[in-house]
Amino acid sequence: MPQRQVALIDLLDRLLSDGVVLTGDIVLSIADIDLVRVSLRALIMSISEQNPAPWNAAASPQRDAP
Repeated sequence: MPQRQVALIDLLDRLLSDGVVLTGDIVLSIADIDLVRVSLRALIMSISEQNPAPWNAAASPQRDAP
C-alpha cells in the first residue's frame, strides 16, 4: 500500500468539519491509592451557518412578534 502524506491543515479541516470528541482520564496515585482523578470529555467542531453556536441562542432571548 503506498504511503500518502496529508497536510496538517487538511487533517484539521476534515476533523473540524465533522467534529471530534476527546476523552481522557488522569489518575494520580501513591501505593495503589488513588489521590486525584481528572476526567476530560470535550467536543471540538467548527461553527458555521449550518452549525450555529449553541450559546448564541441561549444568550439572546426570543422576542414575540407583535
